[in-house]
Amino acid sequence: MTPTGGPPLLHPGDRVVVISPAGPVTPTLLEAGVACLRTWDLDVRVAPEARTTHPTLPYLAGHDADRARSLHRAWTDPDVAGVLCARGGYGSARLADLLDRTALSAHRKVFLGSSDTTVLHDLFRQAGIPTWFGPMIATTAFVEDTAARDHLRRALFTGVTSYRGTGLVPGTARGTAVGGTLTLLGDPPPPDGAIVLLEDVNEEPYRVDRMLTGLLRSGWFAHVAGIVLGSWTGCGDLAPVINDRLAGLGVPVVADTPFGHCAGQLTLPLGVSVEIDGGTGVVTVGP
Repeated sequence: MTPTGGPPLLHPGDRVVVISPAGPVTPTLLEAGVACLRTWDLDVRVAPEARTTHPTLPYLAGHDADRARSLHRAWTDPDVAGVLCARGGYGSARLADLLDRTALSAHRKVFLGSSDTTVLHDLFRQAGIPTWFGPMIATTAFVEDTAARDHLRRALFTGVTSYRGTGLVPGTARGTAVGGTLTLLGDPPPPDGAIVLLEDVNEEPYRVDRMLTGLLRSGWFAHVAGIVLGSWTGCGDLAPVINDRLAGLGVPVVADTPFGHCAGQLTLPLGVSVEIDGGTGVVTVGP
């Protein structure tokens, strides 16, 4: 199901719940992030599970069932206007088969996450729910990066109408914005005519090549209408890989868009209609 509108927005006084669907949080960052949110006149609650750590798998914020229950409880609570992820790391994919997709599709509210939560963005997209891909609450990308935090606030309260990168492959295309962090993408493939957003962090060029080649061989890009490339912090010089693997697909490509794991990162909507111009590098949001 392809959504026709943009992601919901927040308003002063709204209640939001911070969850941790992946890795455990650093308590000081969580408290600092929550304090920032409260300066935005939001009623901030932290899910109890967000403060826990799995007893034998310390890279997870508690048991899978508890993290899934935390997301469900916040998402289905009529008093909650937004569900904001505390951090990524690893673990969101472990929730995919535990979530009630019918229950998810019955509610429309703000969902914010990035990195490992790419898996959850795609689940919401399949349920017809647009989402926000941006800095998470208990991370330095939110707490210490004023530009990223300010852009997130503007996005969540007023929306995003356009953003810009560098034109790489000319042409224009319109489709639903999907994707996120490359490492987390695979099955299912994007819907026909999608505009795919890709970024990642700390991956050597050969590893990015390997991931893109795997997606190409599986037919993942076969029906994509266009590509928007974000940041590749710590990935070395990826220009040769991008040109070799993606520039010849016959679709417009916009590169160097400042979203993902980078300083001053943008917050961008997923699951919405966008139009890209591979000549000018402009991405326009909306029908």
